[in-house]
Amino acid sequence: MIAFDVAVIGAGVHGASAAFHLASRGVSTAVFEKDAPAGGPTGRSSGICRAYYTNEFLAAVARDSIAMFREFAEHTGRDAGFRHTGLLVLHPPEDVEQVRRVVPRLNQQGIPTELLTPEEIAARWPAFDLAGIGIGAHELDAGYADPVLATRGLLQRARELGAEARIGHVVTAIARDGDAWTVMTGDGSRTGCGRVLIAAGPWTKPLAAQVGADLPLSVERHVVATFAWGGAEPVPAHADLPGGYYFRPEGEELFLVGPLHAAPRADPDDFAQAIAEDEARDLAERVTRRAPALELARSRGGWASLYDVSPDWQPLIGEIAPGVFVDAGTSGHGFKLAPALGRHVADLVTGAGPDPALAEFHPRRFQERREIAAGYGEARILG
Repeated sequence: MIAFDVAVIGAGVHGASAAFHLASRGVSTAVFEKDAPAGGPTGRSSGICRAYYTNEFLAAVARDSIAMFREFAEHTGRDAGFRHTGLLVLHPPEDVEQVRRVVPRLNQQGIPTELLTPEEIAARWPAFDLAGIGIGAHELDAGYADPVLATRGLLQRARELGAEARIGHVVTAIARDGDAWTVMTGDGSRTGCGRVLIAAGPWTKPLAAQVGADLPLSVERHVVATFAWGGAEPVPAHADLPGGYYFRPEGEELFLVGPLHAAPRADPDDFAQAIAEDEARDLAERVTRRAPALELARSRGGWASLYDVSPDWQPLIGEIAPGVFVDAGTSGHGFKLAPALGRHVADLVTGAGPDPALAEFHPRRFQERREIAAGYGEARILG
């Protein structure tokens, strides 16, 4: 017996967004989550919201997501904690040609972005040591949001629209049942559904294997360090590609820093969740090389989270078995995409004319040797 049109596995921000968009259309939806909404990597996201993407589709989705964050109360009746900061991206000389191509296209897409020479950056933000910087891009509408508030807001609104949230239910199996599927959970319950969306982040790969899909996903442990300004003059939210880090304020008293590049593999069920002293020290050294005045800042700890990473660091989105879909592999830049991406995923799951550009992200691209070229050099997280 089919109890729901769609079962969504995972109540991180991607599962919550898909459930919101599905329920908004009157699609009967059940959301299964083993912990709590945003209880996995979503809740440990740095929450940066930017549309500075080399991939045109992802840029448009991120632009639309920022609009949703800004107008979150209109969509959900709740607050996502969005704060507008802008984002300055500092590039090495070898990126100049690519940046000069990308920035005009972003502006054409309605993503206001300034192209800045090192001299212009120095005049506006003299705290930076611009050694090794060839060009900068300043995205005007970027900011950050609260990942827990955003996820809970989307899921709560989905429930108000008729979705059912089964929190604390571990999915143990997904089995074919004629033309439908049965989702089994650790308490022995069985739920029939017409279609399944797996949006379980680092736990996606073994779930997908149950329907015969071998997804090329790995799990990495990434850290975020927090600091108090300590009397230092604040610098803007920025990403330093030569330095290999991103930086944003956290309220009025703190800022946080994280790495831009690959990190060690991790077991999603057993990893060190606290940041180590040497990890925080490494990020502090990177930041103070770029902004020497931040030597006055004081460490306030931090945390570690998980990225589910695809080989090209771009999302895996598509149908992986008849009636089973995946939205995962966002490789550390998924939070900023999720609110609007959920609409495209809902289109895909329901067959309601999904954007043709979404096909680029199907997992089969790796078998077909057509990986997505995105980001800048090793900083593929920029997409």
